Amino acid sequence: MRIFVTGGTGFVGANLVRLLLQEGYQVRVLVRSTSRLDSLQGLDVDLVEGDLTDPDLARSLRGCQALFHVAAHYSLWQSARPQLYRCNVEGTRNILSAARQAGVDRTVYTSSVAAIGVNPNAAQTDETYQSSPEQLIGHYKRSKYWAEQEAIRAAQTGQDIVIVNPTSPLGAWDSKPTPTGDIVLRFLRGQMPAYVNTGLNFVDVRDVAWGHLLALQRGQTGDRYILGHQNLTLRELLQKLAAITGMPAPRYQVPAWLPLAIAWVDETLLAPLGKSPSVPLDGVRMATQRMYYDASKAIHTLGMPQTPIDAALKQAVDWFVQQGYAQSPVKSVSRS
Repeated sequence: MRIFVTGGTGFVGANLVRLLLQEGYQVRVLVRSTSRLDSLQGLDVDLVEGDLTDPDLARSLRGCQALFHVAAHYSLWQSARPQLYRCNVEGTRNILSAARQAGVDRTVYTSSVAAIGVNPNAAQTDETYQSSPEQLIGHYKRSKYWAEQEAIRAAQTGQDIVIVNPTSPLGAWDSKPTPTGDIVLRFLRGQMPAYVNTGLNFVDVRDVAWGHLLALQRGQTGDRYILGHQNLTLRELLQKLAAITGMPAPRYQVPAWLPLAIAWVDETLLAPLGKSPSVPLDGVRMATQRMYYDASKAIHTLGMPQTPIDAALKQAVDWFVQQGYAQSPVKSVSRS
C-alpha cells in the first residue's frame, strides 16, 4: 500500500513515517519548499513539494491508497491567527477534497485534544465531550476545532475518514521542539527555576504513531480516538525528569497571576510597539486548566500501546543531548 503523509517533517509525522516504513508501506511525503528535511534524511520516501492550500493537490495524491493528514500550524501568538486558520482549516478542507478527487480509499486526520476542550464536570475528558468553540482558549485550539469539523462533514458525506486526537507526546525527532519537548529542553538547560500548577496527559510519540496506523487499520469511519496515556501534574513530570537526569527539579510554584500579567503586558502593550513578546497569553491561560484525558477508547478498540512515560522521557532526553540541543545531564545519557 502506498501512503501519503502531510506533516512528515514534524514530530509526530517523522515518527509515523518511520513506523510506516518499518511495517512495509511505501510512503510519499508532502513537503514545502522551506521545510527542513533533517528528520527524513536517509529514509526511503518519495518527497513531493507543495502546500496544503495548493489547488492541484489531487495530482500529488494519485496512486495512494491512504492519507495521513498530520500537518498543522501551531502557534499561541495572537499575531498568528490568519496563518492558523489558513493552514489548519482551509488546508484541511483542501486536502480532504483532493483526497476524494484522487480516489484515496481512507484518510486518518490528526486532530488534537485541543479541539475537544476540557470537561469542567469530569476528572478527565473523553471523546464524548465537546467544548463549544467559544469556550476553547485561543485561536490555535479554535482552528483545530474548525478543522476537525471539516473532517466530520467530509465523513458525513461519505468520505472514509477516521479522526485521532493526540495528547502531549514525548520522544525523539522533536526538532522544533513542540511545547512538550520545550519543557524537557528547558529543564535540561536549567532554564526552569519554577513551575505553574497545571497538568497534562502525556504519551510516548511512538505510541501516537501506532495509534495512527491502528486507526487506519481498525478505526470506525467518522469516529475520533484520543491517543494518550498518563495524566500528570507538571510538578510530577519534572520530578520524573529529575530522577532520569540527576538534575534538581524546580522547587517553587509560581502563582498563575504572575505569568498572566507578564504575558498580558507583552502581547497587549509591548508587541504593538515592536517588542517581541516572550510569553504567549493563550499559553498561560491554558496552563490554568488541568488538561487530563481518558484514552480508554483507543486502547481497547484500536489496541494502542501504552509505553511508560519514563521511557518516553528518557528517549526525549537522549535525543536532545545527542542532537546537541543540550549538554549531557549529571547522569550519563545512553547513546544507543
